[in-house]
Amino acid sequence: MAGTAVPGVPQAGLRAWMALPLMGVERVIGALIVGSTVPDVYTEAHLATGRQIADVIGPVIESIVLIHTERRRIVPEVARVLGTSLNVAEIFDRLAAAVRLVLDFDIMATSLLESDGMKRWLLVAEGRPVRDEARFEDFSFAARLLAREPVLMRDCESELDLAYPADRTILEDGIRSFVAVPLIFADKVGALLAFAKRQPDGFDKSDLEVVEEIAQHVVVAIQHQRLAEEQRRLAVAEVRAQQLERRVQRLHGALSEQYGFGRILGQAPSLREALERAARVAPEETPVLLTGESGTGKELVAQAIHYASRRADGPCVAINCAALPETLIESELFGHERGAFTGADRQKPGRFELAAGGTLFLDEVGELAVSVQAKLLRVLQEHEFVRVGGTETLKADFRLIVATNRNLTDAMARGQFREDLYYRLSVFPIHLPPLRERGEDVVLLAQEFVRRLGERMGKGEPGLSRDARELLVTYAWPGNIRELQNAIERALIVSDGGLITAAQLGLIRSQLPSGEASLAVANHDAAAATLQELERHAIADALAKAKGNK
Repeated sequence: MAGTAVPGVPQAGLRAWMALPLMGVERVIGALIVGSTVPDVYTEAHLATGRQIADVIGPVIESIVLIHTERRRIVPEVARVLGTSLNVAEIFDRLAAAVRLVLDFDIMATSLLESDGMKRWLLVAEGRPVRDEARFEDFSFAARLLAREPVLMRDCESELDLAYPADRTILEDGIRSFVAVPLIFADKVGALLAFAKRQPDGFDKSDLEVVEEIAQHVVVAIQHQRLAEEQRRLAVAEVRAQQLERRVQRLHGALSEQYGFGRILGQAPSLREALERAARVAPEETPVLLTGESGTGKELVAQAIHYASRRADGPCVAINCAALPETLIESELFGHERGAFTGADRQKPGRFELAAGGTLFLDEVGELAVSVQAKLLRVLQEHEFVRVGGTETLKADFRLIVATNRNLTDAMARGQFREDLYYRLSVFPIHLPPLRERGEDVVLLAQEFVRRLGERMGKGEPGLSRDARELLVTYAWPGNIRELQNAIERALIVSDGGLITAAQLGLIRSQLPSGEASLAVANHDAAAATLQELERHAIADALAKAKGNK
């Protein structure tokens, strides 16, 4: 055919051409056009041959068009399948079924290369499971995938490198051709999507295009899965944090109730004045010096100050300076490094570190050696310290409360306590009165000890007889509240369930005021005393000399 222009045929230089219809199964789907720059070159024989060619390639072209059309339709189906679940593993087989409509394969697999908080996994759909023993770098083509290049292997036996263990595994699994594309998350290759066949030449470049398009949807699905996993972890963490916060609040409330000022019993004016001063200074960061005889409740008041302060959520660390020798007290306060001295086989944090964010209570601070006093003063001035045997400077972040039963003014006069340290510690002194100066408070405290200890010992709450009350009020109490508690516990042990008597308290007559000695004599006639009573008095006398310290 020549002369008339055929739509779509370039005119430049063509002197003759043939236009033949391409027939599909039921309709014309296009045209086969053949052209030449030589005029009158085509004959009827050429036309007949052209028709035969058009009849052959027409159905082929129609099939290719249908495949490409179907492949365009499969993308929404893939997206729909992936959208049914946030867990790719749950719908992987359904995804494989959707892809199989346009891509023939024996094995479909995806593998996550990095966890990002998720467990590493290998998902395999269809066919015999593939071993997941190899590392990613064990594949000969790993570098190409990490460079974001797709990999198309038409003949694995000739294209793989047997020097790589993972390549050998592929061949051992019977795979002879495959296509793999990288899945990219946040500009980084994080997973693979691969399709494999057990015959060579199973895939071509058009298949690779389909896999790349499917991979984009798989990336979105895995990103959604990761986001959902992260949201679940955050939700679990938030619930856990709320539970811990509620527990802390309950514990803090319990501690505040247990150690608060309201739990300190007593109505004596001197005690109430001391507690009012303690409550006033509690919200501040000011160092507090608690003075008073042993057993007057200095540690209890220190705890009440801590739990009424802004550091109540932090620790309240206590140390008795009189209980440790000079050679150990520095290590206990400052901590030490491994090898700092003989026996220091590990690093140990000191009380300064343990009290960070909270309160440090130094009981019997007057017993500190002068050398340790100087180092403590430096910590208070510089707010930093170094562990024994160490070089790292650490911050001192604690509120300091100290207590003593010694007269620090006299100790300073004898050179046993540094004046500069005393003035740093005594910014806000609080004196706790001895029990003998608190009048009826002793009965109030005794009744509380009877209730508390009686419940613990299974003795109920027997109560106090009249003579026991009179003895409690008139006794000198050199051991103060600690001695009173010991006396009540001793009485509960020997009591037979009735009222606690003066005799059962086991207090020594020589410690009674002279005006009350006759009362003790009336109650305890030494001449008529039984062996049991003599033993009890001997034990009580030993306890009194030890100031109630068992």
